[in-house]
Amino acid sequence: MNFAELLHQNPVFMQVAEAAHELNVPAYIVGGYVRDLVLHRHHKPDVDFVCIGSGIQWAERVAARLEVLYGQPLKLAIYKNFGTAMVQAPDMTLEFVGARKESYRADSRKPIVEDGTLQDDQLRRDFTINAMAISLNKADFGALIDPFDGQGDLRRKIIKTPLDPDITFSDDPLRMMRAIRFATQLNFDIAPETFEAIIRNKDRMSILSIERITEELNKIILSDVPSYGFKLLFTSGLLHQFFPEMVALHGVETVNGHSHKDNFYHTLKVLDNLCAYSDDLWLRWAAILHDIAKPLTKRYYPKQGWTFYGHEEKGARMVPHIFRRLKLPMNEKMKYVQKLVRLHLRPIALVKETVTDSAIRRLLFEAGNDIDCLMKLCRADITSKDGAKVKKYLQNFDCVEQKIAEVEARDQIRNFQPVITGEIIMETFNIPPGKVVGEIKTQVREAILDGQIRNEFDMAYPLMLEIGKKLGYEPVKLITPAQ
Repeated sequence: MNFAELLHQNPVFMQVAEAAHELNVPAYIVGGYVRDLVLHRHHKPDVDFVCIGSGIQWAERVAARLEVLYGQPLKLAIYKNFGTAMVQAPDMTLEFVGARKESYRADSRKPIVEDGTLQDDQLRRDFTINAMAISLNKADFGALIDPFDGQGDLRRKIIKTPLDPDITFSDDPLRMMRAIRFATQLNFDIAPETFEAIIRNKDRMSILSIERITEELNKIILSDVPSYGFKLLFTSGLLHQFFPEMVALHGVETVNGHSHKDNFYHTLKVLDNLCAYSDDLWLRWAAILHDIAKPLTKRYYPKQGWTFYGHEEKGARMVPHIFRRLKLPMNEKMKYVQKLVRLHLRPIALVKETVTDSAIRRLLFEAGNDIDCLMKLCRADITSKDGAKVKKYLQNFDCVEQKIAEVEARDQIRNFQPVITGEIIMETFNIPPGKVVGEIKTQVREAILDGQIRNEFDMAYPLMLEIGKKLGYEPVKLITPAQ
């Protein structure tokens, strides 16, 4: 591959190289950008640069040049404590650092940093495939510097460390998560000695912040086949360190010859299935958590066999705790996942031919705008090895979705708000907020969902008066919609 020609095609790289030449510092592109160039892989527009000198001075010179190139001011961020800087161009993020060597304390993944050579900098990289560099120097512009045969490991599809993996992972345990993340994203194997070192050093995860762990976990979840990463996390013992609820799904119990399925591998199959329908991170989290309460609700009955009654409701209650511990967002994202976990069995119960409009209305009311995502999750939840059975279930879901479309078009139930509000009830009967108001409102809503009345004031208000009277309340003021 002619890297010099590729670099010449991008004026940004030429400006970076010229800035280094002006400062008389040897300069290189390093890391993931080089890896992806060698792989002919689509790469993200962020590039790491290293020089034998001051990365900050280099970044300042580059920023000035690029502002002329782009004809606009650019963001320059300087991190003096770390000796690094970042230039944000319109279409690229450029990170600059001086070459360094690192040493670590046992209780921290934050290194003690000293100035170093290019080889020192490459030695501190996590994996051989990320330790390649491309020269930006005039004498050998575009030359690939690959001291650990990263190219060979790319051809062999292997993740391995430049140094002794026990040292690499003990120094910075996050690299264990990164090894599994890269293996998952690239569909590579982890070298046996490297994977064995992950197993030996798994307890070092305790010094990591949960935010960094979750950041890598989310990248695994967003990969094309996330089950591969989860199997590596489980086999290595890393998953046990931060996600015990998922580990608890693993295993099969047998009583009187009756066994239940392994819910860990079922969950991974659902997750992979869902990837064919959606690349949404939070829908994928719903797949991961949809059966998370099965170990806590598992019961064996001689006549019924294994049951998991109420696992959807208990699972929904577990979602906030898991999100909080993993430092996932405690906002509408969490509520979305919680809703899908709670409702994931509902469409399955609607595959019968006798499904009623009322049942469809209730599902639409509860799922709201997330009904389409819920149906994707339910389709992914079909993991039978019996092809005919899978085909039948998918056809049944087609029928359910058609029924949903028909009811929605006719009744407009999705996200509907009953015309009878608590304020109307309190004003009509002159009663304060409380249990009675909620009971009247609920009965009116149920009548609408059952199809007894339409969600129109002229039909709902008389019913509200009737319900109030049955509960012993007489109206003191009759109101109209205009009021």
